Amino acid sequence: MESRKSASRSTRSARGERFSRSSNEPEITSSEEISGWLIGRLPEGWFEQEPSITVDNDEILIIGRLSAPVLDDDVDPVAKSAAEAGRITRFREETREARMTIAREGQHHFGRTISWGAEIGDTKQIFTNLSIPVMTRLRQPERTVLDTLVDSGVARSRSDALAWCVRLVATNTDEWLLNLRKAMESVETVRRQGPLP
Repeated sequence: MESRKSASRSTRSARGERFSRSSNEPEITSSEEISGWLIGRLPEGWFEQEPSITVDNDEILIIGRLSAPVLDDDVDPVAKSAAEAGRITRFREETREARMTIAREGQHHFGRTISWGAEIGDTKQIFTNLSIPVMTRLRQPERTVLDTLVDSGVARSRSDALAWCVRLVATNTDEWLLNLRKAMESVETVRRQGPLP
């Protein structure tokens, strides 16, 4: 059921449709407002600490840290990883209906798809996540970079190679991107506080 819903959500978002919001509700746009609403809406006891909430124009991704299963100190790393994956699967199944309810409410408020994930130790699973096509025009030098990644087996296609490049840039420029996002949010806050036209 969850996969069917996520497929239809992906189709709606890919077509650029937005979820409806009633005209008397205040528009919530900043990442802080969205995160605050979601943290207030999440049931107590789901996660060990405040979840990680990542917001972009299309999607809100909530990843929460779960309590680790109790294991012997000398447990094999493979068995530990399997136990963590099992605990995440249990959480996914037990919270499915509640998560879908929160997702519907959030989509109504924010006009974005809400996706979920969980982590324990080094084990992380994303349950549902949008994959949205992005069109771009590249000149020969840029295409050559992508083709080299494909020819070397790093990527399966130009599309996969481009996604790989974006992940690499994000990994190596996390702090810079974070500062840029904060600056953009500050500008938006000042713009909203300005005089009415």
